[in-house]
Amino acid sequence: MRAVVTIQHPAHVHFYRPIVAELKRRGHDVHVFARDKDVALDLLDRYGIDHTVLAGKADSLAELATVQLTYEYRLFREARRIDPDVMTAIGGVAVAHVAPLVGSRSVVWIDNEGAQSHRITTPFAHLVCTPRRFREDYGDKHVRYDGYHELAYLHPERFDPDPERLREHGVEPDERFFFVRFRKWCALHDVGEAGFSPAAKRDLVSFLDDHGEVYVSSESALPQEFAEYRLPVTPDLVHDLLYYADCYVGDSATMATEAAVLGTPAVRAQSFAGDGDMTNFVELEEYGLLHSTPDDEEAVARAKALVREADFETYQRRRERMLDDKIDVARYATDLLVSTGKRLPGGVPARSAADGGHGS
Repeated sequence: MRAVVTIQHPAHVHFYRPIVAELKRRGHDVHVFARDKDVALDLLDRYGIDHTVLAGKADSLAELATVQLTYEYRLFREARRIDPDVMTAIGGVAVAHVAPLVGSRSVVWIDNEGAQSHRITTPFAHLVCTPRRFREDYGDKHVRYDGYHELAYLHPERFDPDPERLREHGVEPDERFFFVRFRKWCALHDVGEAGFSPAAKRDLVSFLDDHGEVYVSSESALPQEFAEYRLPVTPDLVHDLLYYADCYVGDSATMATEAAVLGTPAVRAQSFAGDGDMTNFVELEEYGLLHSTPDDEEAVARAKALVREADFETYQRRRERMLDDKIDVARYATDLLVSTGKRLPGGVPARSAADGGHGS
């Protein structure tokens, strides 16, 4: 089978890393294409994943539109040359558009409910894969599974934190430290939304600094006032750092979920939160693994309480309860791509892996 995988965000690298490895192990031909976004290309290089860059960065909504068009055109050109059986992506705008043009099937993974981009993606996709409790319904093409994107690479079957790798970078896992993440609010779905204000960032970091080491990750250039808190590790060690952190606080949805599924006490501040929040976050709150709020001051107050009260053992027990309910997403995704890529009479994709249950 020939498969095309596309990457447009660092989190996509993590998601597809074990899937690409397993597809290759089974003897399939895998082609990875990427857009330059944050540290995505660096991660691909560090993990030794061969890839082709199709488009550069976008620093505004206008640039994003141009980059997307460039990305889709170049992906079409490459896919026509490869003649893939299956194409896959997270979000999947380009893949959903290109796959039908080259006689391929597309498998699109989404977990951001209500995004406007779904209107130009899901009608063209062959399969749309979402967590089980996803509110939207895409009909016969919709596949639901018991998991989160982040469990494709942070499930215990896929991730084993290594304290020695952190010590090599000057981090002592057994001492108190905190992980803070500030994101850049420039994507299409970010219009009118926000996370931490500058004042809340200063209050948060100042408090945490009084209680242990603080490591700050920022999608945009790190403000000079936080330069001393810059991450001491390379991007491929971020999840080891996140696992051993005493608390995570940030306005990044992906990293909040990563912290939660690792059993690290987590606080997320985004204006998306509150009534109508995405079901992934609602469910992780039900497990007691994440606290979400649209109010950055409330987020700082909650972080302060966690620093004073949270204990590792309680959160690890909550994590185990969550894992008991979830599947190994990487194995499930690999099986689904293989079954979908098999060309059957009448153009109907195989669905043997598509029930999304624990037996997948």
